[in-house]
Amino acid sequence: MTYPATMRALRQDSLAGPQDMRLITDAPVPAPGRGEVLVRVLAAGVNFADVSKARGTFRDGPRPPYVAGFEAAGEVVAVGEATTGPRPGTCVVGVGDGAFAEYAVLPAAAAMPVPPGWTAVQALGLVVNLPTALAALKPLGRVAAGETVLVHAAAGATGQAAVTLAKHYGAAVIGTAAPAKHETVRALGADHVLDSHAGDLAAEVRRLTDRAGVDLVLESAGGGTFAASLAAVKPVTGRVVVYGLAGGEASLTNWELVYRYPVHVIGLNIGTLIRAAPGVFGEVLGELAALVAAGVVAPAEPVTHDLADGPKVLADLAGRGTVGKLALLP
Repeated sequence: MTYPATMRALRQDSLAGPQDMRLITDAPVPAPGRGEVLVRVLAAGVNFADVSKARGTFRDGPRPPYVAGFEAAGEVVAVGEATTGPRPGTCVVGVGDGAFAEYAVLPAAAAMPVPPGWTAVQALGLVVNLPTALAALKPLGRVAAGETVLVHAAAGATGQAAVTLAKHYGAAVIGTAAPAKHETVRALGADHVLDSHAGDLAAEVRRLTDRAGVDLVLESAGGGTFAASLAAVKPVTGRVVVYGLAGGEASLTNWELVYRYPVHVIGLNIGTLIRAAPGVFGEVLGELAALVAAGVVAPAEPVTHDLADGPKVLADLAGRGTVGKLALLP
């Protein structure tokens, strides 16, 4: 298959944030290396990690200038040397550098075929948001039927996935979101929805659970909400899975773990999980495939924007002004 030498792309020029991301029209189309595929991007997923990278707060993140984005869905147009896996013409979704562009390179091993009947846009989230939610709930969070789960940022892409999956596994769900997003979270099946900016979130959670607290917290809010998460979970048996810090960093001391918050605190970074525990990640993908086949996980309908609008979309995401999955169309 043929493809051009240059392309449109969003380039991050500094670590000052998304405002220093700009559209260029002469970026070189990357060549796939050993074990890689080149994809004509049909849709690129927008994630909070993109904001973190643009601000320089993502650990070992790229140094500017760089083509932004890392989640892409599209058609394979070329394969690198000694590459097995998807062949040219296959529609795939995966993660790799430089997804906010017309073409991007993905590791062949991580390029998942788009499920039959799904579009490329609908497949966004299958390799980032859904695996994160599923890993947080099952192998790490050990959710069980009859338990209660607190999901922060429940109107976001990962939060919505977590609410849907937690209900499927028989858990009661308390979601947090801004008031304007409450109906979205309720429609997913959440049993209760709380204002994410409420003054005493932990007290409200304990009121809803007859002062017992929840069994599991999916913590992505960070900042001041982190302490509320620790206070809202059951002592000794309660688990807090931390997979995001949208509201900033928060500290936890060993004294607090012994005397104030005697709970299980578990960190989750999906990239680290893939590298350090590929067997666990394989189990997550196997479970996810079964959920897709059973119709539990249905095709998503992301909110789409033109590639040129990427900086504004990222700014809105950082300001918590968005709902659900977001996508850029090259």
